[in-house]
Amino acid sequence: MLEFSSFGRFLAVSLAAATAFASVPAEAKRSSVGGRYNITIAGLTVGEGTLSLVLQGNAYSAKVGLKPAGIGTLFSTGKGGAEASGWLVGSKIHPSKYQMASEAANRNFYVGLQQGSGHIRSAEVTPQFKPNAERIKIRGKHKQNAVDPLSAALMPVGKGGDVLGPDACKRKLPIFDGWTRFDIKLSFREIKQVSGKGYDGPVVVCNAKWIPVAGHRPSKASVKYMAKAPMEVWLAPMGEENVLIPYRMSIETKTGRLVVEASALQIKPGLRDSAGR
Repeated sequence: MLEFSSFGRFLAVSLAAATAFASVPAEAKRSSVGGRYNITIAGLTVGEGTLSLVLQGNAYSAKVGLKPAGIGTLFSTGKGGAEASGWLVGSKIHPSKYQMASEAANRNFYVGLQQGSGHIRSAEVTPQFKPNAERIKIRGKHKQNAVDPLSAALMPVGKGGDVLGPDACKRKLPIFDGWTRFDIKLSFREIKQVSGKGYDGPVVVCNAKWIPVAGHRPSKASVKYMAKAPMEVWLAPMGEENVLIPYRMSIETKTGRLVVEASALQIKPGLRDSAGR
């Protein structure tokens, strides 16, 4: 079953997107990305995602959709989406809002996060986890210096850093998805060349490790597996000089490798938007 909530835990997974920036100066530099991602398990298509992402000045707005495709339509009729907005400050993301809604197996899932100054200020989640004495309780400290899964997919590199090199992977993503708090720790593997899907050029390949922090049950087989499962993410520039987004993400599962990879991208580099002058 393809559920957006669990899919989002894979590398924050999350693609990205855009609406409008009411408070951004009229002449702010504007970049955008739009496109589709194909989702496969063991080489078989099970779903597809859509994304759009806009950066205007130092503000971002993002939206992503997910639905079954290929053989995935035989097992699930669920679909979902998420949107997020916030600000880039140097090499850090400062989200302001995040919403996720999905339907799968006749159940509805919803997360609404209000964020500020790099912290989760409030969270509305449906459904709630059932009480369990083993579950590591989410405390206030777990919502400090944390970001939502969608915002985590936007990865700026600090000035002076090697954007398309090892510096791109020198990061740990502290993610709160409404139910659980976890980290994704990246480390550099190699540089690859890609072409033919809307972006031609180098991508940075990072190893990724999922680290549970709170909200999970340590004895669960799925938690133990995720903590050991080999993962990787390929990062591509989105038209800004120092901002990267996932081009490809993968994780080994018990039924084969799960891959989320761009199938068609439209990248529009930063231009001065003089609308409204």
